[in-house]
Amino acid sequence: MDQPTAEQLARTLWQRVEPYHAITYFAEECLAAFVDAGLRGFWRGYFAGRAAPFGAVEAGPIVAAFHGFRADFVQRAVPSIWSLVTPSAALQARLDGADRTLRRVLELERDAGALDEIATLLTGAMEHISPSGRPVFAANADLERPDDPHLAAWHAATLLREHRGDGHVVALTDAGLDGCEPHVLRLAIGGLPESSIAPFRGWDADDWAEATDRLRARGWLDADGAATDAGHAAHRAIEAATDRLAAAPVLALGDVRTLRLIELLDGPARRIGAAGVVPYPNAMGVPPPDQPGLP
Repeated sequence: MDQPTAEQLARTLWQRVEPYHAITYFAEECLAAFVDAGLRGFWRGYFAGRAAPFGAVEAGPIVAAFHGFRADFVQRAVPSIWSLVTPSAALQARLDGADRTLRRVLELERDAGALDEIATLLTGAMEHISPSGRPVFAANADLERPDDPHLAAWHAATLLREHRGDGHVVALTDAGLDGCEPHVLRLAIGGLPESSIAPFRGWDADDWAEATDRLRARGWLDADGAATDAGHAAHRAIEAATDRLAAAPVLALGDVRTLRLIELLDGPARRIGAAGVVPYPNAMGVPPPDQPGLP
């Protein structure tokens, strides 16, 4: 068997890291923590928790950094959320929710050694990574690392996840895609309905139709809205660019330690999925740990 490339390892590592991070978006404990902090409604908690590392910013930087949301959808929450909660309180709620969730889903005493090793390896992978061109990663990297191994691992998972996400935005922008078009293309590739993503990013039927027309004009979709060979090739190229831009942590760790980290994360990722905390399929596009990812 051929030795996996750094890009292949980066994708496999993301597939294991993403569920560990993404509990903050799906777990009932995380939603409750934001509600307890004064943020009723899912999207107030989402935008407060994910944007808080930037401080009390206006909507513009968040629209740009998060990329996939319609601007007025973001503007419903940002900056008004900062009148309900401070960024520091939102960060504490985010961490409290992760803590409650991981205590329910994992067996912390039994898993303490593995979680400590995950935190050590992930932190070591991220602490020397350049923040240049990586706004969401850089903002999170400025935060204090929690002491408890399960939360230190969650924090480091967030760094790796947002580092990859920043790179994905670079790949999408380089391909000339706006905030709606990547969703249309990905659902055409996967055969999923518009309703599985459009309402959760603020895009309406007209936005979706116009994005479909633009992709059709590029030859990436056919008359029926299905992905063409050129569309499949473009999607693979974007994902390959994302993997290439996400390879720095793997290169920092080396193959042996990366494979060890993937092995350690496999159990938590599977338990998070088995508990129904992170759904599959999902808006993030990450497949279950036991399924191969694209490209």
